[in-house]
Amino acid sequence: VWVGARTTGNPFSVQEIANALRGVDIPVLVKNPIHPELELWVGAIERLQKAGLKQVGMIHRGFSSYGNTDFRNAPMWHLPIEMKRRMPELPILNDPSHICGRRDTLFAVAQQALDLDFDGTMIESHIDPDNAWSDAKQQITPEVLKQLITDLVWRHETTDKQEFLSALAGLREQINNLDAEVMQLLGRRMAVAEKIGQYKKDNDITILQTARLNEIMERSKRQGAQVGLTDDFVERYMEAVHLESVMRQERVMNG
Repeated sequence: VWVGARTTGNPFSVQEIANALRGVDIPVLVKNPIHPELELWVGAIERLQKAGLKQVGMIHRGFSSYGNTDFRNAPMWHLPIEMKRRMPELPILNDPSHICGRRDTLFAVAQQALDLDFDGTMIESHIDPDNAWSDAKQQITPEVLKQLITDLVWRHETTDKQEFLSALAGLREQINNLDAEVMQLLGRRMAVAEKIGQYKKDNDITILQTARLNEIMERSKRQGAQVGLTDDFVERYMEAVHLESVMRQERVMNG
């Protein structure tokens, strides 16, 4: 049995399925909800588990996204990665057909999923794709599917090669140290934001300053580009930083 994306987003429907399957020992795969709401995905799985189902797994089929053009459903890889972190005991499959919505990008998405240690992939196949009754653009022939699967590279989660393990440990320690520095800098930045909040409070100035936000975003993108960071990453990062700054200034303003 698999629980579709629309059903996953409806706790009442999921509960009905859980009740119907109570006492039945069969595999149940739960697709992510249409919208990027992780707790709905978690909740659907937990409802099934509470009904006594032991063979529960996840299907990552992408999420609805405003303005998305590259994919039919944006993969938003950070969300299935977070699900793997929260529920490492559950298998997760990737559904590149629904993510891509077209044939030419299926391999790249399927390979990326395997590179992220997904447990497998499910790809739609049709003997005559162009005349399929539904989702014709994302269907591939059995022959093309066979070649795609053959070309996929399955990697190992780890190895016992000492040279690799030593090098990886050293690099990860560098990451740990850099992350600690970033946290320290963020803490200092938030302290400055709180001081700004106090000045705004004393002078009856609004917290949100749109022109200043635009200035920060544009400068950050330029600086990010110089060190190889994408605009998308910089935007998401700075949006999160700015939101935390606003929340802290809000506490100062109303404290």
